Amino acid sequence: MRVARVTVAFLLIGWVVSGCGTGPTLQAASTELQKDLVRLETDDVFKNPLKKLRIVDRPDRDLPCDKGKFQRVLRATADEDRKTPDVDGHLDLAQTLMENTLSQVLHYKMTYDLSQMDWKDARLIEGRKESPGITVKVIVVPESPTWRLVAETDCLPRS
Repeated sequence: MRVARVTVAFLLIGWVVSGCGTGPTLQAASTELQKDLVRLETDDVFKNPLKKLRIVDRPDRDLPCDKGKFQRVLRATADEDRKTPDVDGHLDLAQTLMENTLSQVLHYKMTYDLSQMDWKDARLIEGRKESPGITVKVIVVPESPTWRLVAETDCLPRS
């Protein structure tokens, strides 16, 4: 009886430890990235035809990125009409709008780089979802298209 209890205890410990070692899978990250695509397309701001949201690459293909690992990538562009000749003001508004969308609608944790606040040629926005492992980067530029978005899963195993 004692041997049976010890065996069960070792099996449970092994099961718990192996379960803790498993990280995000490509399937979980892909599902979340697909949800992000739908959230972006149905967001009040970006469903407006004046924003000219264009999905360049849908996250529906596994792209090899490492030995036995894959990732999914979403690429999109959208536009914000400049309402003023002030480039810095235009970039500030476009950056804030995208940061709000990414954090409040798509639920990314944003990384803020205050050193770029006075850049007149472009801004870079970065966000992350640790679980299931997705990074988003958006370049904000004064010319059309204003936003150039790339969201990609980490390099993950399929299962």
